[in-house]
Amino acid sequence: MKIVLASQSPRRRELLARMGIETFEIYPATGEEQAPAGLSPARLVEYLSADKARQVAGHFAPEDIIIAADTVVSVDDRVLGKPHSRQQAVEMLALLSGRSHAVYTGVTVCRGAEIRTEHECTRVRFRPLTPAEMEAYVNTGEPMDKAGGYGIQGFGCLLVEGIEGDYYNVMGLPVCRLGQMLHRLGFDVWKRE
Repeated sequence: MKIVLASQSPRRRELLARMGIETFEIYPATGEEQAPAGLSPARLVEYLSADKARQVAGHFAPEDIIIAADTVVSVDDRVLGKPHSRQQAVEMLALLSGRSHAVYTGVTVCRGAEIRTEHECTRVRFRPLTPAEMEAYVNTGEPMDKAGGYGIQGFGCLLVEGIEGDYYNVMGLPVCRLGQMLHRLGFDVWKRE
């Protein structure tokens, strides 16, 4: 049996290792992320993570476990993915400045025909940011590959006043929930061979 991570995210690789899952394959989904219009943020990340898992599962044996995830930031009923430009990153930071937002991560684990999809939501509160701080943060390059334009585990920690919920969810993988999902599929995260 193999564990397969359907993601290239270095943060998700790191978090699997923190869970004690040190031997796994990386096989990212290659299809374009598309979902039906009008989905709530929770349903959107569930849909996208399930789609990634289905794309990858066909390349592995039925006893292998596929793990896929998708993360978005939501504020004012607006979903923020990864910024496509410096300007868009600054706009996202300005939108989040001085207020709370929600981070949603959908997680899908599958083994053969058994597929489980769930989501986690964490509330994050930013302190008020000055334009110079937003520009300085964007200059680090960190916002460009992260949902909502920030990474809590890096320089973005300087922007966050507080969180309510799973910290690791904000990094892109709710490890507590994932551990429970893997257990229900018959994989014991506590067992070390």
